Amino acid sequence: MKRDDIELNGSKILKLALLSYSQQNLEALRRVVSSWDGAVAITGTDGGLELAAPLAEQERPDVLVVDSRCEHAGDLAALETTTARFPAMTVILLCPNASPELLRDAMRIGVRELLSAPPDAHALLAALERVRQRLDLNKPSRKAGRIMSWIACKGGSGATFLASNFAFALAAPESKRVALIDLNLQFGDAALFLSDQAPQTTLSELVREIRRLDSALLVSSMIHVTPHCHVLAAPDNLEEASLIKPEHLDTLLSVAASHYDYVVLDLGRSLDALSLRALDKSETIFLVIQLTLPFIRDCKRLIHALNALGYSRDRLSLVVNRYEKGGDISIQDAERVLGQKIARIVPNSYRAVAASVNQGVPLLKLAPRDAVSRALAELAETVEAPAKPGGWLRDIFRR
Repeated sequence: MKRDDIELNGSKILKLALLSYSQQNLEALRRVVSSWDGAVAITGTDGGLELAAPLAEQERPDVLVVDSRCEHAGDLAALETTTARFPAMTVILLCPNASPELLRDAMRIGVRELLSAPPDAHALLAALERVRQRLDLNKPSRKAGRIMSWIACKGGSGATFLASNFAFALAAPESKRVALIDLNLQFGDAALFLSDQAPQTTLSELVREIRRLDSALLVSSMIHVTPHCHVLAAPDNLEEASLIKPEHLDTLLSVAASHYDYVVLDLGRSLDALSLRALDKSETIFLVIQLTLPFIRDCKRLIHALNALGYSRDRLSLVVNRYEKGGDISIQDAERVLGQKIARIVPNSYRAVAASVNQGVPLLKLAPRDAVSRALAELAETVEAPAKPGGWLRDIFRR
């Protein structure tokens, strides 16, 4: 029977082959995989990496899970033969010491996922779910996801906090897949606002593999805050950041939009070749300000610069952060000076926001009833609404 003919209740079955150096480990892997709620056919054998190619040849699986000691430099070379012969097959490699260097070497030979061994059951099942999504076994084709950028009018505006929690809010209903990509190459820390996980792969490491980038590689390189909210971390240092070029961003955003329903970009506050390329791809550009004179002055300059570069006012959406009633500058004053309507007001809630930042927990998870959480949730709901002629955020939630 051909693989494409295997179905269960009208859905194709994911064919999975297991290879482990230990019979005991093999049975443990089989038990974990058998608990997955996806339709899967499992085969497996115990032995060394030299059996990977014969096993793939015999079973022709969608996924090959390889449990290896990863003790010798030649181990990956043996596996490279298999990935070269079966490029459509997804390889998940389990290693006791999954170092960043090993991750990079594994990615170069075509390994899609590198997990610690013995694997956490949740991590392994999440990897299989990503494979299923990549293969689109049960889903029709989908249109490209919407790309939105957040940019600070001035340092200290809270733009990164808003961008990251906005992305989390978009994914909160668990009906949409959302990617948050940190493009603040100098001081990017968007991942810290949503998770305490250390990124295994950063943006600069991913662009080294840009020629073979696909949705599976992208998803496996991201921090999974939830099954539907993923974060791609910024580079660790300026030397790594220098590797990222505008043409890399074209490929990255194309792949991201093909997989995710929403792609949220945190740009920091610089206008350079990379950020302009991101803005070119963005449907909406959120500008974050506070109601103080320096913020308004810099915001006016930024709006003027963006207009001069060809970004129409309909694409710009002003967000006032840390708003408190009774200040010296009113919403109406700001709109008059800026010549632009305020689309969203986010109130000041210092204690809740500080707790969220310090704990690395999304505010909507930590304090879902907080006023800031409600404002971001409402903005996320508005994004889901059909677009209005002449600018879909022009008239929303006026206060």
